[in-house]
Amino acid sequence: MSANDNRARLRTWMLLSMLLNVFLVGGIAGGAWRWWTTEAHAEHVAPVAQTSGGESAATAPQRGLRFAADGLSPRQAQAFRVGLRDVRRESVDLIRASRDGRIEVARLLAAPTFDRSAIDTTLARTRAADIALRERVEGHVVSFAAALPPADRATLVQGLAAQQGSFRVPPSPARP
Repeated sequence: MSANDNRARLRTWMLLSMLLNVFLVGGIAGGAWRWWTTEAHAEHVAPVAQTSGGESAATAPQRGLRFAADGLSPRQAQAFRVGLRDVRRESVDLIRASRDGRIEVARLLAAPTFDRSAIDTTLARTRAADIALRERVEGHVVSFAAALPPADRATLVQGLAAQQGSFRVPPSPARP
């Protein structure tokens, strides 16, 4: 072995060592930065509130129709949720038809040949299932509201307005 071969091997090992060290230092620095920013972020996260049951809940508003009755008494809120659950259980076929229809539309859209009539037919079936399900859910909400005293009904309306869906109250348009 010549001196040049030894120098070449030494340079190769030094280069590999430097690359490995840079990689390790970068990984450690990145991990430390991530840990530091996560810890710093945790100090600024919204505080946790105590609910009436003593359990902790985030202060962010809950989304979904089942949370619309949270302003009512626990008994009324539970009755509202049970009714929604019953509607969902009775509507399993509609939910499945709607989901399967969306999957079929996506499959038809991705097909090599575009079949507009098949897509339109599938969309019509999916839309019909969606509308039937919506009618059932809205019927439950209206029936539940009809049995409430006016003050509780106003509370339910506020909860419904805060949710997404057919009962959400859109903001008023700006007037010129």
